[in-house]
Amino acid sequence: MDFDQLHTFLEIVRLKSFSKAAQTCYRTQPAISAQIRQLEHEVKTELFERFGSRISLTTAGKLFAEYAEKMLDMRRQAQNALNELESSPRGELVIAANESTCIYVLPKVFAQYKTAFPGVQLQVNRSYGSRVVDAVMENVADFGLTQLPVPEKRVQVVEIHREEVRAVVPAGHPLAKLESVTCEDVCPYPLMLPQTGMTRSRINAWFENVSEEVQVSMELDSTETMKHFVLAGLGISFLSVSTCQEEVEKGSLKALRLAPEPMIRKLGLIYRKDKALSKASIGFIEVVLAQFGSHGAGGNEARLVVNG
Repeated sequence: MDFDQLHTFLEIVRLKSFSKAAQTCYRTQPAISAQIRQLEHEVKTELFERFGSRISLTTAGKLFAEYAEKMLDMRRQAQNALNELESSPRGELVIAANESTCIYVLPKVFAQYKTAFPGVQLQVNRSYGSRVVDAVMENVADFGLTQLPVPEKRVQVVEIHREEVRAVVPAGHPLAKLESVTCEDVCPYPLMLPQTGMTRSRINAWFENVSEEVQVSMELDSTETMKHFVLAGLGISFLSVSTCQEEVEKGSLKALRLAPEPMIRKLGLIYRKDKALSKASIGFIEVVLAQFGSHGAGGNEARLVVNG
């Protein structure tokens, strides 16, 4: 039994698919199937039940998955501990974030961090909002950047940024002459909304009084796709100010405040409370705080939010 087998096993568990795990492990499906057969031979029990193309863990597989996660985490802790003996931290940090955060937040943070910690490898686990917390809790990611509030009580939360979510229309749209809009103003027009997530829930609540009149033409899972579809004149969407700032400044889009109250999106940095922080991890937190401490909407300082 080796760590590579454990990694492959846990990828299959996470993705519930041999073929998808083969892609993330950069191997062929027969190769990872062979690894699992060898692993099952070593532990002398079947770890998966196979029903055609579907798989599920056996009782033994569920038990073994818990220990496999602990073994890989211990290996990582040991490596980090050895790296800490050196004057310059090394190793890797994995950050989970959604699409817009990857595009508009992480590049500046990563650039500053790599200057201070050139020996640390940074990786991005691009995830949907609800999956970011899961990635942190499952030790798939060291840190998550996600919209607040976070109901999970086992994570530490640092609120780092606030900004408005606005209704976005193309230049020349009938609503573009307005500075703010009500739900009654917007509902006569086709809408392109996020498929899921906290922002979608808040948009639904904003439309509550006119829900039967709302015209949802598309549900999309990409902020960039929604923005480009608005530019193409396909409808109205709702985006954070930072994601469309360039187009607004150019005059190709108009971002309209929501009335009667603005919709504020809060972004937080999260990590497990029970996880020992290496020098590299502490450095990442410090860089994030330095980056956003004086840049939040309205000059808000980044601040600790204690769950529970």
